[in-house]
Amino acid sequence: MQSLTLENHQQTISSSNQLVNRIATPEHRAQFLDRADSLPRIQLDGRATSDLQMIAIGGFSPLQGFLEQADYESVVENMRLANGQPWSIPVTLSVGEEVAASLQEGNLIRLDDPTGRFIGVLELTQKYRYDKTQEAIKVYRTVEDKHPGVKVVYEQGEVNLAGPIWLLQRDPHPLFPSYQIDPVASRAHFQEKGWKTVVGFQTRNPIHRAHEYIIKCALETVDGLFLHPLVGATKSDDIPADVRMHCYEIIVEHYFPNNRVILAINPAAMRYAGPREAIFHALVRRNYGCTHFIVGRDHAGVGDYYGTYDAQHIFDEFQPGELGITPMKFEHAFYCTRTQSMATAKTSPSTQDERIHLSGTKVRQMLRNGELPPPQFSRPEVAAELVKAMQQNN
Repeated sequence: MQSLTLENHQQTISSSNQLVNRIATPEHRAQFLDRADSLPRIQLDGRATSDLQMIAIGGFSPLQGFLEQADYESVVENMRLANGQPWSIPVTLSVGEEVAASLQEGNLIRLDDPTGRFIGVLELTQKYRYDKTQEAIKVYRTVEDKHPGVKVVYEQGEVNLAGPIWLLQRDPHPLFPSYQIDPVASRAHFQEKGWKTVVGFQTRNPIHRAHEYIIKCALETVDGLFLHPLVGATKSDDIPADVRMHCYEIIVEHYFPNNRVILAINPAAMRYAGPREAIFHALVRRNYGCTHFIVGRDHAGVGDYYGTYDAQHIFDEFQPGELGITPMKFEHAFYCTRTQSMATAKTSPSTQDERIHLSGTKVRQMLRNGELPPPQFSRPEVAAELVKAMQQNN
């Protein structure tokens, strides 16, 4: 093994409450940098860079690196690691045949970010081929390359590189340094506030009244709220992360009790894997210290690939308590003109004609035209911010 004097780590041994830390110490970082020019090099794309960071900070605990073959195959087939722990999305580093052939198991690999900066190291334990079609079917429930997650799988290399990783150092986020709260810090914040129960909320979309409604319903039953919008790689037509974050700032400032909310960024990349990604997002929020997780309509979905509430039903495939976090399942929310309030079909006596809800496509079209969505759909301050951003980008 070509190695430095590093403590011994096993890749997937961790309890659901134990955080992995794969950030190199200053001494180890110096040793890696001394050998930077002699190590074989791989340049990561945006998603792999996010995955590297999430593994290192413990967001993907119990993973300590990119999945070895036994774990990969078990995750794809059974939504579990080889040791039986729940894990629903394969986290892998793929390269082409030619690159893989040049690398030797047992060696260290230099990992560069998309700009070519040396940011991490892979302790290469395994190289293996995998079945892209099988991954597409099992994880994304489709083989169509129109699906953004499937498209990524088809375009990546034919060989997975596996092994523990090291992140050279944890840098402040270039856009949101004040909202970069890693799992160790979020757990500490919850403890300092005396929050024994914390609900996490995930979205890649701008927040609107339906989101606000289900979040506040959840907040009625727990001590605190962890607003955790995703700012890693998303589809090109999704609203940019800086715009979404500003919308969150507005909504928290004006419409939430600030002593019961923590706003932070989730640096992970979207997979658009629907039900599987709902489990994945819940496990990540467990690692951040949440006890509960909101699962709404078509969580992490795209197009018509998943049933409306498939992302809720999938939680029933695990035993109570097995995930280490409790899902809070909500139906589609809307503004009810009969009761003049936000509601769901569970609580509203309205007919379809008495419900105000807009599709994402319709809202984006309105914003491009400079039109404000109705106040029953979006808070006016948030709508104004979205209009301004959309017009700047046109």
